Amino acid sequence: MEYRRFGNTDLNVSVVGFGAWGIGGPAMVGSTPIGWGEVDDGTSKKALLRSKELGINFYDTADFYGLGHSEEVIGEVFGNSSDIIVATKVGHRPTEENTIALDYSKKHILAACEKSLRRLKRQTIDYYQLHSARIVHLEQGECIEAMEQLKREGKIRYWGLSLNTFQPFAESDYLMERNLGNGFQLVFNLLNQRAQPVIDKAAAHGYGIIARMPLQFGLLTGNIRRDSTFSQNDHRSFRLTPEILDRSLSVMEKIWNTFDERKISKTTLAMSFCAAADGISTIIPGIKTPKQAEKNSTIQQLTPEEKTALTTTYARECAEIVSMMEQQG
Repeated sequence: MEYRRFGNTDLNVSVVGFGAWGIGGPAMVGSTPIGWGEVDDGTSKKALLRSKELGINFYDTADFYGLGHSEEVIGEVFGNSSDIIVATKVGHRPTEENTIALDYSKKHILAACEKSLRRLKRQTIDYYQLHSARIVHLEQGECIEAMEQLKREGKIRYWGLSLNTFQPFAESDYLMERNLGNGFQLVFNLLNQRAQPVIDKAAAHGYGIIARMPLQFGLLTGNIRRDSTFSQNDHRSFRLTPEILDRSLSVMEKIWNTFDERKISKTTLAMSFCAAADGISTIIPGIKTPKQAEKNSTIQQLTPEEKTALTTTYARECAEIVSMMEQQG
């Protein structure tokens, strides 16, 4: 396993991390699915342990994943282990009316951090993230005050912002212009390369970069077909429409065919593309089983020509698909 420095911090993170959204289980807020369907906690714990055996030391979760259950599972397996780097997020919560609220008030963040520490069984959170906060929240200032206070109190070591999926620019600029925070989490993969300018700028400013959704909900693994369906408690049920599936797979099939001679798996190709991007510190594929941990942790070197071809394909054929995904929500 390769390890990289996370921006200007003293965190050395595995280039492949553990995306822990899925192990939170099939949580719902009202009629909205916020998980990935059914999971087995025993299998999740085995996946966490197998990941550690493979050299993965970076585990990314959120207090909203499984409404705290993802953090609990990680806490039960690793507790306050010093050789594990834990990142979690704050800012989403269910209301009394069972709707999703975005809450970046200082009061909520301070209280939520205490709850996350208890669930994770840790004394300090290594990297604490505002979960998709927007400009209006940053300008209000309470969320920044809260993060800086938590850092002073030693409850978190570093903090940053998990950026919006499709429009990551304004918020990242806001923090960089003011030299606030230590890193960004953003979407970056073969299909969605919109955030490349943010990666370039942030790396130059000494920020760590977490690339999420490297497998685009599983679309880039080859395991999803045009006729694939998802249970109602799986958020992909409303994100991966038949049109998006068809358009995305048409492009990916062309890409996969060009790499046939390399004998590289589809998952490894997707992960290797992200790892080859300058400025990315760690990549967090979703992992729910030991087998997924093994498949998702393999990286191969891509040639400069291969990287250029994949970037060109995005500009030529994928940008329009990303716009469709943005409209879908």
